[in-house]
Amino acid sequence: MKKNKITAVLGPTNTGKTFLAIETMLSFDTGMMGFPLRLLAREVYDKVIKKVDPNKVALITGEEKIIPANAKYYFCTVESMPVDKILEFVGIDEIQMCSDHERGHIFTDRLLNLRGEKQTMFMGSQTMKSILNNLNEKIEFIYKERFSKLTYSGHKKISRIERNSAIIAFSTEEVYAIAELLRRQKGGCAIVMGSLSPKTRNSQVSLYQSGDVDYLVATDAIGMGINMDLKNVYFSNLKKFDGKKLRRLNLSELGQIAGRAGRYMSDGTFGITGEVKEINPDDIELIENHKFEEIKTIFWRNSDLDFRNKNSLIASLDEKPKKSWLRRIYECEDEKVLKYFLKENNNN
Repeated sequence: MKKNKITAVLGPTNTGKTFLAIETMLSFDTGMMGFPLRLLAREVYDKVIKKVDPNKVALITGEEKIIPANAKYYFCTVESMPVDKILEFVGIDEIQMCSDHERGHIFTDRLLNLRGEKQTMFMGSQTMKSILNNLNEKIEFIYKERFSKLTYSGHKKISRIERNSAIIAFSTEEVYAIAELLRRQKGGCAIVMGSLSPKTRNSQVSLYQSGDVDYLVATDAIGMGINMDLKNVYFSNLKKFDGKKLRRLNLSELGQIAGRAGRYMSDGTFGITGEVKEINPDDIELIENHKFEEIKTIFWRNSDLDFRNKNSLIASLDEKPKKSWLRRIYECEDEKVLKYFLKENNNN
């Protein structure tokens, strides 16, 4: 595909990056945007169909498919993007997800291989600048400043947490335990987790946004660009199980989640609650000022697969990257399942 204008819109949360991308896409006749979360793709889709004829707008995620025959604009999770379509605009949101050890290779594939005919836009953290420069393509960089101030508010008991607050937990059990405590002490709350069905998740977001409840209990999913009217974010834990081990969140992850506090020109705060006793003062300063370590390598897996036979397919999957800033990702679920079945067939 011919590569035309590439724009990288970089900055912290609450800077209007996604809004700019949507407005830019709608200035073209056709376009597609890839998001890190189903909920975010749905949120943007719902906003766009209020501006554009719904018969021109498609939503494609692992859970929902709304694809009108004459669709011109596509809102998708990154994994669900129909990469064979030739469209004038292509945008990828939260591009720093290229460094995620589970899904990073999908984001990297889109970063390397997917382009709009007229414009491509990458949105995300400034930590990705050196990686983008490694593409050796002409890129226009746009740097966005946060609209509002983010400050640390310290530790608070759950019973003393203010209205319009989100409490972040990292397991289903913890989410429901905190939600039950809030219901007893505060009268109600909404729950947002990636594991909820689309209908339930959307209704919970609406429950909070409508003002029917004043509190939200959520997993770190809200860090990936979900726009809600939050004044405060509190961490009930600083560790999460990432599929392999229990680990402490890195600063950029903390900053991404904390940055959901404050909408547009309204300032926000982040703090801690429950068993979390403190955050290092140096870390607090870095989060408040959105200063995070530069990403030096991103995850990659060969997407040019050889399907002639099972051996050629495995060999092409096992190919290693030729660039030092690309890291071969291992133990992807689809790859593990494939190799398991091929092994079983060989044994039978």
